[in-house]
Amino acid sequence: MKDSDSAQQQLSLYTEAWSQTDDHLPLHTSIVLFLLSYCELNSVRVFLVCNTAVSTEAWRRRRTKLPQAVDVCCVSVEDVPPLVKGCRLPAAVDGTGQLCRAGLAVVLRHVINKTMEDDPSKNNVLSLLGFKKTCLKACAEVSKWTRLCEIDIPFAVEEHLQNPTNPNQQLPSAITVLERRLSEPVKVHNDDKIRRQKLKEQKQDKRNEFPTALGETNPESKPGQSSESSAELELRAALARLSVAAVPRLTSRENSEIRKVKTADLPPLEHVFAEGLYFTLTDVVLLPCIYHYLYSLQAHAASVLPCLPHLLRWYSRVQQVPGVPRAAEDCGLNLSILHLPTPNHPAPSVGDEPHPDPGQEEMSEQLPFVGGPRPTMTKLKENGIEAVFTPHPCPAWTLPWDSLPEAINPTEGKMSNVRAVRKMQQLNNLVAMVTKLARPGYIVVDFCSGSGHVGIVLAHTLPHCQVVLIENKEESLVRAQRRSAQLGLKNIGFIQANLDYFTGPFHIGVALHACGIATDMVMEHCIQAQAAFVISPCCYGFIQNAVKFTFPKSKKFKETLTYKEHMILCRFADQTAVQLNPERRLTGKRCMGLVDLDRSWAAETHGYSVQVMTMEPENCSPKNNMLVGRPLQRSEGEDIASKLQA
Repeated sequence: MKDSDSAQQQLSLYTEAWSQTDDHLPLHTSIVLFLLSYCELNSVRVFLVCNTAVSTEAWRRRRTKLPQAVDVCCVSVEDVPPLVKGCRLPAAVDGTGQLCRAGLAVVLRHVINKTMEDDPSKNNVLSLLGFKKTCLKACAEVSKWTRLCEIDIPFAVEEHLQNPTNPNQQLPSAITVLERRLSEPVKVHNDDKIRRQKLKEQKQDKRNEFPTALGETNPESKPGQSSESSAELELRAALARLSVAAVPRLTSRENSEIRKVKTADLPPLEHVFAEGLYFTLTDVVLLPCIYHYLYSLQAHAASVLPCLPHLLRWYSRVQQVPGVPRAAEDCGLNLSILHLPTPNHPAPSVGDEPHPDPGQEEMSEQLPFVGGPRPTMTKLKENGIEAVFTPHPCPAWTLPWDSLPEAINPTEGKMSNVRAVRKMQQLNNLVAMVTKLARPGYIVVDFCSGSGHVGIVLAHTLPHCQVVLIENKEESLVRAQRRSAQLGLKNIGFIQANLDYFTGPFHIGVALHACGIATDMVMEHCIQAQAAFVISPCCYGFIQNAVKFTFPKSKKFKETLTYKEHMILCRFADQTAVQLNPERRLTGKRCMGLVDLDRSWAAETHGYSVQVMTMEPENCSPKNNMLVGRPLQRSEGEDIASKLQA
């Protein structure tokens, strides 16, 4: 077991290499290397994935611009491990080759965790994960902040660097959003003490300035002290945390004048770093991007720089963080080479207020919902739209639970016996559908896999298929990997990633209780891969317009319902709990059927045959719908029901 643990601890990190035309590293690669240098983590081997061979001379020249303490080498695309080939880079794979972590935020967070495993004393590295260790933890599909930092800003800067002299070029929207964010007041956990200290220093500054205006000298003032002292309180608090993990303590108790001020009347705290007062992983992500962007503006459009006062101030403050200048120099980023204008400090104006998120105004008009779903359901019925459920093709089919290994049975987990029985019934339904659709050599992907209840059963049941589990929660995936190791499964792989970062081919996609728009994301992945899918949706109330999806989805539903009316269906589709009265549960079931009918019709426009059916027995879950779809070109005229009954 110790050998297995040590193998899992070995980490190989794959990221994109230089372009063929110049020595410019992709920004995601620069960010990864910068973090490795900042963390001083030398137990990871980095592979730069090259599309073409790199000459010895070119490698020698380029190697000098890479962190010297990091083990870096080049590798061809053909030599990349199979799991990594199915993911967007950067990606990291453990020593077993079975667990891959993909996507910038996921990989960076794992580098931090790996650093803490090697040296738990590095508190400055641990603090990068922010309050409750949630920095960039939310996936980009649902978090606009993660999307801005992980995708939008690197993409905008890369696009700018490709044509920096374009005279018609405007500030990228991602940059203006960041500038606006940095202008907003900061709210941090337990900030009352810092704000009272700021008020005290502001009052002290005023007392110091008064005698000076009369030509006198204040004996308590120090040389060089000015009103800037209070403006820099946030920075002092932030830097103090990096060294002692605490805000500056007051030397004495505040006087009554300060204590009696209401919290709402205290001066606001200003942004020091990207997420507020403290230096986090977000700043690590942004620094290489903003460095290259400002460097380009200085060379080609210096007149634009004064338009970014908050970004310039952030850039100057980041350089004061211990370890940042060293790591930047190690990565070939000469931060001090930029001769930037001294940023003024304008007070936030109306123009600095954050714009509402897309769809926010529409949603604010809709909530709270008034009335029930009946008017919407009646409107659909008048237009010939009613929920249709295909009869279950094999309602009595069941896995041989008594003869399966104990590690597969849900009863071996922490769930209660009643819940475990329901989980087995749910697995019976999904595995029955997948088993009949699968063929030897197929790749089956368990999306939103959690701790692997579905994927592990499929890998055991289908030994001639390859099963891949995809989950963005590391703890769940590691638990699934341990269960797989107990069973000795060899036809299984694990990917910790957001769905967008999985790009590999597959034949069948499966998901048990994919929450909200996760169902729609899984369906989209399957459609893009021309793969069949077996999906049990969940959390209909979480469905809402997103970057990739707008609702309703199908043409006929769009012609009949507004977005608000569709949201009413989604909300009442969650009214299926067993404690509700039968009539209300029946209405919830019909709403579920209508929402999934809209999804199935949207998939059919992409050449799919989709059936909406109910799991057996119906009480195995309040969310007992199941969407079963397959591309018509693979069906050879057979429908799923006939194939399952064959």
